[in-house]
Amino acid sequence: MDKSCPTPEPFKAVLWSIMFVTLLFFLTFISRFIFAPLMPAIGKEIAITHSQAGSVFFLGSFGVLFGSLLSGFISARINHRGTLILSTCGLSLALLVPYFTASLWAIRVIMFILGMCAGLNLPSVVATITAMVDRRDWGKAMAVQQIAPPLGLVSGPLVSVVFLAWFSWRGTLACIGLFSAIIAFAFFRYARCGDFPGDVPSLSRLRVILAQSSFWIMVILLALGMGAQVGIYAMLPLYLVTERGLDAESANTILGISQVSALFMTFFAGWVTDRIGEKRAIFLFLAASGIATVLVGSLSGFWLKASVFLLPAFAVCFFPPGFAALSRIVQPNMRSLAAAMGPPSAFILGGGLLPAALGYMGQTYTFGLGIVLAGCIIILGSALAFPLKLLEKMDDGC
Repeated sequence: MDKSCPTPEPFKAVLWSIMFVTLLFFLTFISRFIFAPLMPAIGKEIAITHSQAGSVFFLGSFGVLFGSLLSGFISARINHRGTLILSTCGLSLALLVPYFTASLWAIRVIMFILGMCAGLNLPSVVATITAMVDRRDWGKAMAVQQIAPPLGLVSGPLVSVVFLAWFSWRGTLACIGLFSAIIAFAFFRYARCGDFPGDVPSLSRLRVILAQSSFWIMVILLALGMGAQVGIYAMLPLYLVTERGLDAESANTILGISQVSALFMTFFAGWVTDRIGEKRAIFLFLAASGIATVLVGSLSGFWLKASVFLLPAFAVCFFPPGFAALSRIVQPNMRSLAAAMGPPSAFILGGGLLPAALGYMGQTYTFGLGIVLAGCIIILGSALAFPLKLLEKMDDGC
């Protein structure tokens, strides 16, 4: 079947559509990472160790990969638009479950489902945005799309502080679930972007992607970027409370406010990317993120709080050039498949394995030592940006 590809337009002409798609992407973040600031409250009702808390996020990362593997089959049948609606409805239902039943295993299953919905969402988001925006404006478009992760990380702690004053952690999740349902209906009713099919994964195309060294380099780079942004974030509330002596409300307030700068830095990153290129921007922002991570794990008092503010500001800057580079390592007809395989595989490492490893370090040694080691790995890995091979000429299509 030939695709009914949209005609790429200038950034300003499709800005509202980009923002609507970004809102759906945001919901996949807050639905999962609201569990980080809620974990102290959950732990009072359900006995959870540091390592078990880390395992919750690790299991969610496998859900992301599973959803991404399914995304091509689903988007090929119901288009990218339908896939976005389906994933948002799915996470809405999952967030309502804890209101009726909750246990450690129930939370693990819910996190897997939320991860699966996020896995369905991301390939369709990337394919939709890159198909409707002119190539020269990809940096700006990806900068808007990458508002979603920091906005989710900003709102998560602040929502938990406000809502826990009125509701239980179960009620907080239910409110987010109801809001997601409303947004899914609004997108169904008013949005028309993404109304073209995805590509069913095929062994031939998969072999082409997996045979490229640049794909595997991007997986590692994305893992490092995700580790700096969400892997460290997932365990920061426990780290600040158990090792740095903050109370849960103060830790969540600091964590939420610290993410505000990321909302603006993503536009700066898009501007830089359009001027110095993806590879140099990836190296610059990833190295800075690694340095900030080392500071978070090694400092205390005022300087610890300052480093907590620096980390999200640098970490978010990696993703506009990162996803722009991911879209240039393959031809457009393989773009959604690359987006379905690369980021979820990376998320298992950066958003799943890293929190689990930090939980183990916090229980066996210290969280601080684990965070410092993670920062050193991020700094060393930033140099992998330079061997990337990005396509200069790409075929037409989506």
